[in-house]
Amino acid sequence: MKELKEFTIPFIGLKIGEHRFNFKIEKPFFEHFEYVEFNDAAINLEVLLVKKATLLEFTLFFNGTVNVNCDVSNEPYDQQINGEYRFVVKFGEETNVDDEDLLVLPHGSHEVNIQQFIYESIVLAVPAKKIHPGVEDGTLENETLKKLEELRPKGNNNNPDDSKIDPRWDELKKLLTDK
Repeated sequence: MKELKEFTIPFIGLKIGEHRFNFKIEKPFFEHFEYVEFNDAAINLEVLLVKKATLLEFTLFFNGTVNVNCDVSNEPYDQQINGEYRFVVKFGEETNVDDEDLLVLPHGSHEVNIQQFIYESIVLAVPAKKIHPGVEDGTLENETLKKLEELRPKGNNNNPDDSKIDPRWDELKKLLTDK
C-alpha cells in the first residue's frame, strides 16, 4: 500500500526528548485503506514522540467522531470515539517481529510512517456493536424498528416452569439426571 506522506515523521534531525505532532483524520484517510464502514470522520490526533538514544516511543492520542450506520436500525449517526495507543520503534536487522506494538527499522533509517498504527487504533476504538442513541432511549422512529417490534416473539419465555415448553425438552432433561 502506498504511504501517505503526511504521516511520515522524519526523526533524524530531532533532539532527544519529547516532540508533538497534530493531525486531522477525515474520511479520505480511511478510503486510502479501502475501509468503507465510516460514512464520515472528524478525528483529532496528537502524536507524542519520545526520542531516546536507541529507540523511539510513540503515543497516539485521538478523539472525535465517526459517522456510522446503526446495526439495529441502519440509521447513520455520529459515534464518539477516543483513545490512545502506544508503540515502540527500534533499529536492527530483524524486521519480522510478531509483536504488533513494536516496529523494527533497519539501521540508518531517518523517517517512520505511522499511518498503519493510526488506522488500526482508530478502527479498533469503534464499538463492535454500533447502536444509535435514539434506539437506546426509544426516541428514534424508523420503519425497521417498527417491523422488529411487530415481529418480536409474544409472551414471557423467562419462566422455566412455563407449561408451553416442548415436551421433548423434558425427555432430554431426564438424560442429565440419569447417570
